Amino acid sequence: MRQAGRYLPEYRAIRKEAGSFMNLCTNPELACEVTLQPLRRYEFDAAILFSDILTIPDAMGLGLHFVEGEGPKFERPIRSKSDVAAISVPDIASTLGYVTDAVSVIRRELKGQVPLIGFSGSPWTLATYMVEGQSTREFRLIKGMLYDDPESLHMLLDKLATSVSQYLQAQIDAGAQALQIFDTWGGVLSDAAYREFSLFYMSKIVADLSHNKDIPIILFTKNGSPWLEEIADTGCNALGLDWSVGIDDARRRVGDKVALQGNMDPAILRTSPTAIETEVKRILDAFGDGPGHVFNLGHGITPDIDPENVAAFVRAVHSQSVN
Repeated sequence: MRQAGRYLPEYRAIRKEAGSFMNLCTNPELACEVTLQPLRRYEFDAAILFSDILTIPDAMGLGLHFVEGEGPKFERPIRSKSDVAAISVPDIASTLGYVTDAVSVIRRELKGQVPLIGFSGSPWTLATYMVEGQSTREFRLIKGMLYDDPESLHMLLDKLATSVSQYLQAQIDAGAQALQIFDTWGGVLSDAAYREFSLFYMSKIVADLSHNKDIPIILFTKNGSPWLEEIADTGCNALGLDWSVGIDDARRRVGDKVALQGNMDPAILRTSPTAIETEVKRILDAFGDGPGHVFNLGHGITPDIDPENVAAFVRAVHSQSVN
C-alpha cells in the first residue's frame, strides 16, 4: 500500500523537482523513477505503479488540483443529474496515456525482477470525491445523492465502472501483471447500500476483466469485514484486508476461495523493530500454514514513518515466512 511516498527522502526530492504532484503523475519517466525507488531500498516482492486514484475523474474534465495541506479538490464537482449526463467515459489512450506509458516504462526497467501491480479506485470511492468535490469525513453530499437521487448516482457509478474496466484493461495491455481495486470508502456505507452502490459495480469490473485469465485481481474495501464472503464471491483472486479483522477469522470465512492480502496496522511502523517483528509473527501465526497470503499493510503507509522501520518490517516478513 503506497510503496512510494513522502516517507522516503528520495521521493520528496523528486517531488520537489517535478514542481507538483500531478506533474509527477503525468510524467511517465518520473512516475517510473518513483515506482522503482522503494525497490532500491527494500526487497519487496512486487512493484506498485505510482499514480493516483483520481486520474479517471480528472480525465472526465472535473478540474482536479491538489492544495498543499488539504489534498485533492475538483473545480467542477458532480451535484445533479445534468452534471452526470455531461460527463463521458474518457478515451483512455488520449486522456490517460501517461499512465499506460508509465506502466510500459516500468515493466521495461524492472527487467523481470518483480511483477508490477496496477490499480484503480473503485467506482464508489471515485464518486465520493467527485460529488463532494474534495476529501471528506462526513460524506454528506454523496449520501444525500444516494438516498434522494439514487438514479443519478447509479448513472454516475455505471459510467465509472465502464471507465475503470477500460482503464485497467489498458494497464494490462501496457504490461501490468496484477491489479488492485481500492474501495477506500466502501466501509462508510450501510449494509444494504454497500451491496447496491459499491460491491455491485466492483463485481461488474471483475466480470469485465475476467477474460484476462493470468492477471490476478485484488479487491480491497477499507472496513469491509462485514462483506468478506460477498467480496470473495465476485470472482476476484485476492481479498485485501484492513487491520480491523483478524486474518485467521477472514480465512475461516472465505476458505481457499481467494488469497488474502494484509493486514498489519501501519501504525506499528511508528514503533520499534522489536515490536514490528512481534506483530509480523502474530499475523503469520494467525494465518497459519499453507499458501495464499500476501503480507501487506492494512492501509497506506503514512509520511511520518522512519524508512529504517520499513526495512525492519520487510526483513521480518522474509525471515519468518515459510518459503
